Amino acid sequence: MELRHIRYFLAVASEGNFTRAAEKVGIAQPPLSQQIRDLETEIGAQLFHRVPHGAELTTAGEAFLERVAALPGMASEAIEAARRAARGETGTLSLGFTGASALNPVVSRLIRTFRRDHPHVSFSLEEGNSIALRNDLLKGELDVAILRPHDDDPKSIAIFPLSAEPLIVAIPSSRDPDPSSDEIDLIALRDEPLILTPRLVGLSLHDSAILACRQAGFEPVLGQPAPQIASIMSMISAEQGISLVPECMRQLALDNVSYKRLRSPRMQVTIATAVVRGNRSPTAAAFIALARSIHREAQPTLLPEA
Repeated sequence: MELRHIRYFLAVASEGNFTRAAEKVGIAQPPLSQQIRDLETEIGAQLFHRVPHGAELTTAGEAFLERVAALPGMASEAIEAARRAARGETGTLSLGFTGASALNPVVSRLIRTFRRDHPHVSFSLEEGNSIALRNDLLKGELDVAILRPHDDDPKSIAIFPLSAEPLIVAIPSSRDPDPSSDEIDLIALRDEPLILTPRLVGLSLHDSAILACRQAGFEPVLGQPAPQIASIMSMISAEQGISLVPECMRQLALDNVSYKRLRSPRMQVTIATAVVRGNRSPTAAAFIALARSIHREAQPTLLPEA
């Protein structure tokens, strides 16, 4: 028995006439009659009384109708559910992100847009540093991660740039050498302890900060390391040193912390989406596709030279 047999049976039951039912389902009347006879043979019972002006359900036909009336609708719903799942519109998504990336407006837009466009996807969110997120991807505990990429990232992870933002200085307001300016030359802070997360916790941001100091012409004096960006900011507020942080950190208005752009050197740090190559999750693929679309939209349009 196939679903088409059910549809043919329902058409005849609804129309009470083989000719009108054949027109309804889009086949000729003789093949329709043959399909109904085949169905009756398989069931082992007559489903219709053939009467001069049409067809009437037998007692067996009425019992059969009661059980199968909902099947075509259920089949259509099942087909649509499968299609939505294949498009990544349903299911689950395990998403990891760094603490600082959550403040990036592009990241906020990405998550907000995905959740709006995929309301039936169940989210599982995990915050961690880039190294931990990378390891969780490799262990299969995360589908996608929003992290800061590094040259040491394994080739088994596919990286898709999402946003780049300037590296700025976070400094105790009470130790600001020029409170009237929103900019500073990094070398003016060469004697201040530089507070960073340990390199084993955050390769990219740690290396970018060290490189910025060296490009400014000095080797930084490293202060007490801090495990998370929140603890770094707390130590700056307590006058334990300065740090170089992504510009999105300006959104954190903390007591005794000022933010300044770098006149020199000017550096950017990148945030990216990451997924293990070969990941077959449709929801992960849909999230990455949206991330790449948002990244392309954010790129400046290059005008042709005159």
